Amino acid sequence: MADNIARVFADAIAPDPTRPLLTWYDDASGERTELSGATLANWVAKTANLLADEIGAAPGDPAGVLLPPHWQTAAVLLGCWSAKLTVTDAPGPVEVLFVAADRVDEAAGWPAGERYALALDPFALPMRQVPTGCADFVTAVRGHGDHFTAYPEGGEGDAALLARAAARATELGLTPGDRLLVDVTVHPDPVDWLLTPLIAGASVVACAHPDPTRLEARSTTEKTTHTLP
Repeated sequence: MADNIARVFADAIAPDPTRPLLTWYDDASGERTELSGATLANWVAKTANLLADEIGAAPGDPAGVLLPPHWQTAAVLLGCWSAKLTVTDAPGPVEVLFVAADRVDEAAGWPAGERYALALDPFALPMRQVPTGCADFVTAVRGHGDHFTAYPEGGEGDAALLARAAARATELGLTPGDRLLVDVTVHPDPVDWLLTPLIAGASVVACAHPDPTRLEARSTTEKTTHTLP
């Protein structure tokens, strides 16, 4: 059974790093962002290098992630897992905290070594006004290396997360090359919208606040093969 998320990610993009891996829609904002495996891997490597080099985080250190489903959230999560950090969304002491700019007040009670705020801008633009006590994730991460050598063994929670993802992929009948449509407003768990397609070798079209009248046409346009109900 797979027990290393970083290896699952690498295996998922290896057949063709240029193909679309994660296509992100937000019908509330009109955003559409498409990332190839290579592009997402670049963001993941930069995030992991930020954690290892700038923060000095060690395997097993806790990382708080207070972010909604988003393509940048995928980069943060996969970066944390590549660096063997333990991701949590439960309040408590953490080595590093990644927080959406509109949830900074909520995160005030978290003891954290470092804090990074994300505006989740469609074009990953730096924030004009960074919340007090935080660094801007986009600005900080861009200065780090494009490659990160992941640990040969996964983090302590990898096996359990991947077991759940594998069960979901089996339930949906996903196979390599498939394309999964997910309403992340209904399914915000990253096991559903991120790890399940990865472990199956599939790609994902993740939709936030989807307009029901657009979904059928979107499925046709994006050539999805499966929908998470």
